[in-house]
Formats: sequence, structure tokens, C-alpha cells
Amino acid sequence: MTSDPDQIRTDRLLLRRVGPGDVRAAIAVLSDPGTNRFSPAGPPSAEEAAKALVAWQAHWARDGIGYWAVELPETGEVIGFGGLRHHELDGEPVLNLSYRFRPRHWGRGYAPEMARAAVDWASRSRPGRPVVITTVPDNAPSQRVAEKLGFAHVGDSRTVEGRVLVWRRQEVAMTT
Repeated sequence: MTSDPDQIRTDRLLLRRVGPGDVRAAIAVLSDPGTNRFSPAGPPSAEEAAKALVAWQAHWARDGIGYWAVELPETGEVIGFGGLRHHELDGEPVLNLSYRFRPRHWGRGYAPEMARAAVDWASRSRPGRPVVITTVPDNAPSQRVAEKLGFAHVGDSRTVEGRVLVWRRQEVAMTT
């Protein structure tokens, strides 16, 4: 895996910093009803999806991290978006890991591959900031991804969208 904050390359994916050229892909991914199956708010309009992309770019400019466009390198197709954003969860500063993929690419292991790269990058670049994943209670697919990454359900919280489950990475203590 090669990485810098703007671009990470995994075995099968290219994660690159989002830019203005990603607006069509952002609208396609974010506005897809399947992608929003577990979103209480439902799919955003095309205008709302485009505004989300602008907000992601601002996050990169302000914090040096954010969401990446997730591409298949051999075709250049953007199959989703995901990454890390600074967030405050119940008063604690954290990095929130989030992702959305086009439904036709589900079940191929892309979400855990992207998420693992993001978590690995965060552990090297932002070691003092815990990474969390929040899921709505019925989002079993994202909960399985969290478990594959070594995260455990540690409690619940409330967001503007309602109750969420909070997942944290469980570090293994080394003793000699």
C-alpha cells in the first residue's frame, strides 16, 4: 500500500482526494436509493449531493483529511466515497470513518479494503485521535465491516439522525 494524505493505493483500489470533477459521481453515489438504504434521511437531491462534495473539499482544505473518491484503477470508475472526518462524539474529538459505495459493487470486499487503508493511515498520521464508526442499529453490513477491522460495539449515541451504535477499534495490549 502506498499513501500520502491526498492519495492511497491499495491492492485493488485508488483512494484519492475528492475534487470538483467528482460531482457527477457524487450525485450518482449519494442519490442512489440503494446507497441510502440505512440512512434515516433517505437519498439527497442532486443539489444536496453536490453541496456535500463541496463540504468534503472544504474539510480537506481545513483539516488535511477527508473523504476520498474510491476508484478502480484499471477503469478509473469511481465506485464510492469514504474516509475520515474530524468529529465530536459525545464531547470527545474523534475521527469518524464513513463510506458509501455504489450497490453494484457491494459484496466484493471494497468497503473493508478502503476502511482498513483509512484506519492504517490515521494510526500513522493522527495517532492521538481515536477512529470511530457509527452505524444505525439495523445496518448489519456496516457492522460486519467494523468487526472485520477489529472494531467493537462500545455503546450508543444520539445524532441528528437519531440513535447510532458506536464502534471503536480494540487495540491489543502487548505484555512481556
